[in-house]
Amino acid sequence: MTERKPPGVAFESWVDRQIREAAARGEFAELEGFGKPLPALDAPYDEMWWIRRKVHREGFSALPPTLALRKEAEDAMEEVREARSERRVREILTAINDKITAALRMPPPGPPLRLTPFDVEEIVAAWRTARGSAHTGRNTP
Repeated sequence: MTERKPPGVAFESWVDRQIREAAARGEFAELEGFGKPLPALDAPYDEMWWIRRKVHREGFSALPPTLALRKEAEDAMEEVREARSERRVREILTAINDKITAALRMPPPGPPLRLTPFDVEEIVAAWRTARGSAHTGRNTP
């Protein structure tokens, strides 16, 4: 809407006309979520709903960076336990080790990190034992 409300026209009728014309042009047909139920429609009312949604959408964390990295390391180990292939285990561990190494080189603000890079070979061996299958160097999909 770039046009201004003309003088002498009631605000409500002007807005209604703008909406009606936009709908006739099909400007509402391709909106995100069109035809889908409203999220959390049955949830109790939360005055901070829009802030929580924005924080989630932006990927903001209320945790200090060091604690967020500790949590990410815990999540990575859980992902390792559920991994279906040795290749995936190595990918997960390499990614988290890169982040830990970067944080050790330039410590982020917050409490001490208290993490060291994971020993990939040791964790892969434990993963094999837990899976009950001793891989002979093959990466299975």
